[in-house]
Amino acid sequence: METQTKKSQQPIGQFVADDFRTAAVFYSYGIDFCCKGDRTLDEVCTKNNLDTDKLLYKLEEIHNLNNTNTVDYKTWSLDVLAHHIEKTHHRYVEEKTAILLPFLNKLCKVHGASHPELFTITELFTASSKELASHMKKEELILFPFIKKMVTAQNTQEKIDAAHFGTVKNPIATMMAEHDNEGERFREIEKLTNNYTPPSDACNTYKVTFSMLDAFEKDLHLHIHLENNILFPKAAELEKELFDL
Repeated sequence: METQTKKSQQPIGQFVADDFRTAAVFYSYGIDFCCKGDRTLDEVCTKNNLDTDKLLYKLEEIHNLNNTNTVDYKTWSLDVLAHHIEKTHHRYVEEKTAILLPFLNKLCKVHGASHPELFTITELFTASSKELASHMKKEELILFPFIKKMVTAQNTQEKIDAAHFGTVKNPIATMMAEHDNEGERFREIEKLTNNYTPPSDACNTYKVTFSMLDAFEKDLHLHIHLENNILFPKAAELEKELFDL
């Protein structure tokens, strides 16, 4: 109880300084952790009629997340892996994009005059978010359903018709080309942000945004790795087995 009380007296800006991922929690509640980051969690909850214990629990959940990747995805069945990519990485992109775009636009308004590179960074990320949204929809509506259908056919020993797109290698080639485009785009963002290093005059929002961009790129790297190096090659192998190609 003493620990909970102590944490509830901590300034909200400190939570974000300790772990930038908590910014998403405050953002979801419309809490300004930047300009008004010196307010304690208790003060914020009282003013906004929020349950302090519930908010603390959400913050602790974020803090306790383990980012280390020790899972051997190669042993997963393709339908499970496709589902994981969709529910974990696709949803991550959607969630973080909704937070990052307003942050970037705010930075352009407040700091754009002294840091004009922010406009280019925002343009690049905006373009990436649109392309990724289209890319993920194609996977979810076209490629992933066929991969899952092939797995079912393999498990039940039933025959299935070839996909309307011909071989599964066709949409895979498109997805991989789009992965390359996003990789190049984020290399440019990384360069413009000086490897996601905020300038000396950066405010909390500035620092959090760059940290989130860094995390976004790292998640995208894992996302693309799972598809390019595991899901796609194995899907092509399974198709070859099923259709005797």
